[in-house]
Amino acid sequence: MTLSAPNSPQGTQDPGSHGRLRPNAIGLVGVVFMVVAFSAPISAMTANVPVAVGYGNGIGAPAGFIVATIVLTIFSIGFVALAKHITAAGAFYTFISQGWSKVMGLPAGIMSMFVYMTMEAGLVGLFAALSDQAFNSTFDINMPWQVYAAIGLIVMAVLSHFDISVAAKVLGVVLVTEILLLASFAFSVLFHGGGDDGIIWRSINPAAAFSTNGIAGGVAGLGLLFAFWSWVGFEATAIFGEESRDPKRIVPQATLIAVIGIGVFYTFISWMIVSGTGREGSVELATSADPFELILSPTREFLGGWAVTAFQWVAILGSFACALAIHNSASRYLFAFGRDRILPHGLGAVHPDHGSPWVASLTQSIFAAVLVVITSIAGADPYAVLFGLVAIMATLSLLFVQVLCSISVIVYFHVKGEHPETASWWRTLLSPIIGGAGMAFVIYLLVSNMTAAAGAASETLLFKLIPYIVTLLFVIPFLTALYWRAKRPDKYETIGSSVFEELK
Repeated sequence: MTLSAPNSPQGTQDPGSHGRLRPNAIGLVGVVFMVVAFSAPISAMTANVPVAVGYGNGIGAPAGFIVATIVLTIFSIGFVALAKHITAAGAFYTFISQGWSKVMGLPAGIMSMFVYMTMEAGLVGLFAALSDQAFNSTFDINMPWQVYAAIGLIVMAVLSHFDISVAAKVLGVVLVTEILLLASFAFSVLFHGGGDDGIIWRSINPAAAFSTNGIAGGVAGLGLLFAFWSWVGFEATAIFGEESRDPKRIVPQATLIAVIGIGVFYTFISWMIVSGTGREGSVELATSADPFELILSPTREFLGGWAVTAFQWVAILGSFACALAIHNSASRYLFAFGRDRILPHGLGAVHPDHGSPWVASLTQSIFAAVLVVITSIAGADPYAVLFGLVAIMATLSLLFVQVLCSISVIVYFHVKGEHPETASWWRTLLSPIIGGAGMAFVIYLLVSNMTAAAGAASETLLFKLIPYIVTLLFVIPFLTALYWRAKRPDKYETIGSSVFEELK
């Protein structure tokens, strides 16, 4: 079905309405904040860079971010071309259903929805682990990690009950804090001329991304993998398009601003991390018992002890902000499937006052809480297992969906011949080919280095089940769509059917 946007900026639906989420709730800045918060800059720099430096491409880790930025920017060119003509909370689900085929759109949507739903629980696990560590070391307060997880889940549920502008404001404050702290560290290293080895220029030579740079036993592909890993979730620009002002303009702008902006920022911060610790020192710290020292050690040296404490607490806020952004993305996928009647129609309900997907949001909160409870009962580590393995599964699934999206761009503009005014050999043909090939290469890197990426958690049952879970997430919806097409054409037509013709 194609729905028109209401003129009123307020949610005017009754409690049973399954129409549109509140339009005009956030502008360009709000959408960008949602996406960048999803990427969790401080978590990416403190958790991902040490693995890349210690076991991947060494001092070439910053170059890995340059390569990732280039590939993702090229992919985004085709992605935003599609976003100009398709607006819906389902994002990849709707893009692929409308652009290519409903048979491919249903599994793409189910995969995206499932990984976002589980990713919230993973980030809650990280939030709980960081909170436990900070309160214990600073105030000598020792509580079970489950207490912090419960607090986080409740606060996220409350914030997400209102329209998206509320969550965007909270994320904006946290994000600015993250960026200011990371930037303060990086510029302090730059202005001091780096550590013992000075500013290491080789670290930003793109060729260094494909070399171990002298690390014994290093795997360059692992470094590249963790660079790409740091961008998971940038499709959120399209997820919130339905609630943004002038989505045909804002979604493309927000996507390119987020992808390029995050890339430049990540490259600069990781470059200063390596330069601040030196060629040999960076590898030693990254492979030490406390790899977080890779960023904390130069922070202590160039900014002082206060900044180390600040990092500890801002990392907690960053993990919370990331979980909140993921919660809102997962809720909107559940909402989209409910509105299309793929899942129970009640999930597509819009709050009469806030214009939010309140039933889907509550459902997502319950789902995340159940995963946390299961983790607790199993006695699993909230960081290594709940966060680490969920991140691997999510990255593998979303990269596959991004390949499907690249194909959808080509089919939509060049096979179906839609919107010839937008189609071009570069924007809608060559860029999705290059971007899709880049995503496929990263999938190869992930599969090849999955055991190393998982670390000690690679011995768990969940790790061994990841390939089967990802496969079933695609195969079952794919076969279901084929069955509906043959036996239930009315049901088949509802797949990815809610697309909005926006007001000019």
